[in-house]
Amino acid sequence: MNFRLIGGALAALIYNHGWSSLPSRTVRSIYLRSWLGSFGAGTGVQMNCHFLNGRKVHFGARNAINFGCLFDGRKFEIRTGDDVSIGPEAAILTLGHDPQSPDFSDHGGEVVIGSRVWIGYRAVILPGIKIGEGAVVGAGAVVTKDVAPFTIVAGNPARPIGQRNPDLAYRLDYQPFLL
Repeated sequence: MNFRLIGGALAALIYNHGWSSLPSRTVRSIYLRSWLGSFGAGTGVQMNCHFLNGRKVHFGARNAINFGCLFDGRKFEIRTGDDVSIGPEAAILTLGHDPQSPDFSDHGGEVVIGSRVWIGYRAVILPGIKIGEGAVVGAGAVVTKDVAPFTIVAGNPARPIGQRNPDLAYRLDYQPFLL
C-alpha cells in the first residue's frame, strides 16, 4: 500500500470538495501554501479551483487564478512564472491518452507557463506545452502546440492571431475579498 499516494489523494479530496469552496482567500491560501509544490508571494486562488496532485503544481509570485480552474498535476508538473493571469474555468492538463494506442496508454508532459502570460476564460492547455513570456491565450482556445513569447493565440486548435507589446511592466495585485 502506497501511503504517499493515499495521503495525496486525501489532501486533494479535502481541498477540492471542502476548502476550495470556502469564501476566504486567506484560508484557502494557507492550505495551498502547505500542499502545492510552491505558492508564490501575492498569488491568489479563487473559489472552486481543483488540483489533481497539488505537489506538482508550482505557482510563481502574484498569479491571479480565477474561479473554477483545473490543474492536472497527476504525473507531470505545472509551473507558472510571475504575474500570470488565468481566467475562469481554464484547464491545464499534463496527462492524457494516446488515441492510437491499442491499450489506451497514457502520454503527457509538464506544462510551463512564462511570466506575464494571460490565459482567457475556459482555455484548455494540453500536456507538454510551453507558453512563452507575455503570451496571450484567448478565451476558449485549445492549446495543442507551444506558444512563442508575446504571441496572441486563439481558436481550436489555437493559432497565432497577433503579437503582444513586449514592453510589459505590470505586477498583478488582484486580491478580491471573498472570491
